Amino acid sequence: MDMTIRPRRLRGNDTLRRMVRETRMDKSSLIYPMFVKEGNDIREEIPSMDGQYRYSVDCMGFELERLLNAGVKNVMFFGIPDQKDEVGSGAYDENGIVQRALREAKEKFPELYLITDVCMCEYTSHGHCGMLCGHDVDNDRTLDLLAKTALSHVEAGADMVAPSDMMDGRVRAIRTMLDQAGHTGTPIMSYAVKYASAFYGPFREAAGSAPSFGDRKTYQMDFHNKREGIKEALLDVEEGADIIMVKPAMAYQDVITEVRKVVNTPVAAYSVSGEYAMVKAGAKLGYIDEERIIGEMAVGAYRAGADIYLTYFAKEIAKMMDEGKIG
Repeated sequence: MDMTIRPRRLRGNDTLRRMVRETRMDKSSLIYPMFVKEGNDIREEIPSMDGQYRYSVDCMGFELERLLNAGVKNVMFFGIPDQKDEVGSGAYDENGIVQRALREAKEKFPELYLITDVCMCEYTSHGHCGMLCGHDVDNDRTLDLLAKTALSHVEAGADMVAPSDMMDGRVRAIRTMLDQAGHTGTPIMSYAVKYASAFYGPFREAAGSAPSFGDRKTYQMDFHNKREGIKEALLDVEEGADIIMVKPAMAYQDVITEVRKVVNTPVAAYSVSGEYAMVKAGAKLGYIDEERIIGEMAVGAYRAGADIYLTYFAKEIAKMMDEGKIG
């Protein structure tokens, strides 16, 4: 055949394929989400997330050590309190579960970079992400509580805060309170483009955060909408967000790409609990190759434009990078 252009020339062996890769990844871009809960001597497996656990503060060092050994240095804490109330006061309590986890991790593992999820849903008795007015979440009254929560996390040792509530104006409220308290150098990673998704099901069991009535569609985004995601991302950048997140990752790679085009901040993608659970269940049944699927999902998010990847598979992905299977 008379062919001048042969794409297969650049696929001849592994060395060449790695040389010409368009998408590159490294461990420093991985963030591992971790559940911490009240109590002692707790390492409690999450039934819907095979291989993931809830840890009490005195037991979380086991997992933090494993992460560091794998080369994963970025951790995001989600708190599970014993007591909840209408206004989620445990979220901003200086002795709350996340605040205590931060102090312990900072003391024992100073090399970790600690990020916190800032929301009310785990702490409210009704399970919604803010204060209620009747059966509606009161956006503006919630902002001060979110800002107080973020400030309490930073004062306890958080290196970065990540508001996930989807209230309008929350980034500006948090940025203002942090700056006024002298924390001008603390970054905000905003869950800017967060869809009302069925992929969150296992997380709600893990964190005990399912709403007691209704749903979250009045504040989380309709999954039919892409342009609205661009609007949310640009608004949060304007309000002071340093990193923009798209959540979930796997079914929203087109959104990741569009957000990447319009913002001048790093873009994060969160591979959520439902993605994790599906892979684990499929692998357990022998239907898929777990490791290869994990790798393809991660590369897909980076290829779409993500700079940062939040994933429960962080240790596995780090190992695959070490072995040259991805990256």
